[in-house]
Amino acid sequence: QLQLVESGGGLVLPGGSLRLSCVASGFTLDDYVISWFQQAPGKEREGVSGISGSDGRAYYSGPVKGRFTITRDSAKNTVYLDIHSLKPDDTASYYCAAAPKDLLFRPWQIWSPDEYVSWGQGTQVTVSS
Repeated sequence: QLQLVESGGGLVLPGGSLRLSCVASGFTLDDYVISWFQQAPGKEREGVSGISGSDGRAYYSGPVKGRFTITRDSAKNTVYLDIHSLKPDDTASYYCAAAPKDLLFRPWQIWSPDEYVSWGQGTQVTVSS
């Protein structure tokens, strides 16, 4: 059974940094794409970063390029999202999700939630002074 568990959220000052973790169980990263989605109150869930579990190729949505870094540790079956220069607009619940690796043949779909077969419970990030 595919399972994802996020952690690392919290209250952060504007300009600060945070590392979110997504631990996968029941499958190996090699066969999946793992992506992070953010969902702010009253807004739809939006993809921000994705990574190929097999080769580590990273994908970023336009607004977060340069501030978000996604990496993976295959030995720990864990994907990380490092967020720098946090802004109040980054306040959201962050979810990691897994999609079968054939999604990489349709990279234009990487931010489509419907492509993902397993989701974590989310971790809250609040950026406020």
